[in-house]
Amino acid sequence: MKKVVALILAAIMALSLAACGGGAAAPAAAPAAEAADTGKKVQKIGLCMPTKEQTIWTMQGERLTEALEKAGYEVLIEFAEDDSAKQVMQIENMVSKGVDMLIIAAVDGGALTEACEKAKAEGIYVIADDRGIINTEAVDWYVTCDYNRLAEMQGQYIIDALDLDNTDETFTMEIFAGSQDDTNSLVFYNGQMSKLQPYVDKGQIIIKSGQNGAAECAIQSWDSSKAQARMDNLLSGFYSDEPLDVCLSTADCLAIGCISSLESMGYGTADKPFPIVTGQDAELAAIKNIIAGKQTMTVFIDGTLLAERMVELVAAINEGKELTPDGEFDNNVKKIPALYYDPYVIDATNVDHLIDVGFYTKEEVYG
Repeated sequence: MKKVVALILAAIMALSLAACGGGAAAPAAAPAAEAADTGKKVQKIGLCMPTKEQTIWTMQGERLTEALEKAGYEVLIEFAEDDSAKQVMQIENMVSKGVDMLIIAAVDGGALTEACEKAKAEGIYVIADDRGIINTEAVDWYVTCDYNRLAEMQGQYIIDALDLDNTDETFTMEIFAGSQDDTNSLVFYNGQMSKLQPYVDKGQIIIKSGQNGAAECAIQSWDSSKAQARMDNLLSGFYSDEPLDVCLSTADCLAIGCISSLESMGYGTADKPFPIVTGQDAELAAIKNIIAGKQTMTVFIDGTLLAERMVELVAAINEGKELTPDGEFDNNVKKIPALYYDPYVIDATNVDHLIDVGFYTKEEVYG
């Protein structure tokens, strides 16, 4: 992989240390926002999660429920099995049960307009959680990982691992972007390419398929099998004569599919090592792949940090305090004040961080 093996350990250490010590990138200045606009005190909260199929969402649901209940709130939680129509029904049911606040991690951020507006008409606070809700004024706040920074971390990791600023060598790369119905997918793509596009333009990074747009690289529903099928096509169509050096995978679920394809095409040997494979979410299968040398890195989104910010927000609403947003999310209708928490790079040098913070047990990671 053209010096990758020799260079990657030093680059990994440098980036990992930067991720440990750095905070989120400074957001665009945003004015202080009113924490309360209905006068209603929050006592009962509905949590609407997208799926139990990804560890990141089940753990986030657990962390939010635990933190909010500890703070004295009654919590109702539902998972929508990645079905936007089911999530709409769950939101409507929670409204009928008298919740004072909805915290929604959307299956499809563009499919909730009517449901959110019905909730707002009942005086219910609507908080978008980690996925933006678009095309409606009925959203009060957005609490999220700083996804632009996360995506930049993925791009910078590749730059450092290949030592692109200190070599004239060229490397091949293919992109696996997120599902187009997820409002974060374009944020991820733009953040990654803000780092990597200069090297594509210079010819240091070569995308042999020519597929380098967010839409043409998107994997619908974040489906591992679709990522695997696309990688099969790319490897057989463009990489029969030279190896792939970089798989820019936006998330672990996509990386898992890509790795299955790579293995089937003979990668993972001394003569044909795995390319750099990126990800996010710190799924257990991805962590095991990192330990095994199949995946290179992931970005951890800590539900505990999200829960801390969410409890802070609910308390401010109940106390009628103003909060200064970390940034804003333009949902096509209004600019929604946003609170951020920091992502964290995980690779072979620091997987034990996930054990230290209680995300996994030692037995889960190494068993």
